[in-house]
Amino acid sequence: MLMYHHFNMEQRTTKQNSALHKFFELVATTLNDAGLDMRKALRADIDIPWSKTSVKEFMWKPVQEALIGKKSTKELTTKQVDEVYNVLNKYFGEKYGLRQAFPSIKQIKLKLDEEKEKNRSTITRS
Repeated sequence: MLMYHHFNMEQRTTKQNSALHKFFELVATTLNDAGLDMRKALRADIDIPWSKTSVKEFMWKPVQEALIGKKSTKELTTKQVDEVYNVLNKYFGEKYGLRQAFPSIKQIKLKLDEEKEKNRSTITRS
């Protein structure tokens, strides 16, 4: 007889989802700034800069599917987000010397506040 233990895993939160997509954007910027376009990191025959969508589709999701067996980021638990992040961050740290911290809500809010202030000063000068 097989027995299954069901653990109540908390689905990723809205805040974690926002941080996840911010992470995709930050990774894209980090890779592009390091001169590692998609051609150098994934395919040798096409020169394509990274975007948050390409990070999600060509990096995050393949690792997520291989590691966890889920296709959608909506299906991930908070722990599973950490697991996929750790695999990717370790890979790029070891292979290219690049690491990208997973953004906290505080970091996202600070960045938004900086952008608002920048926009205000641009409007004031006009």
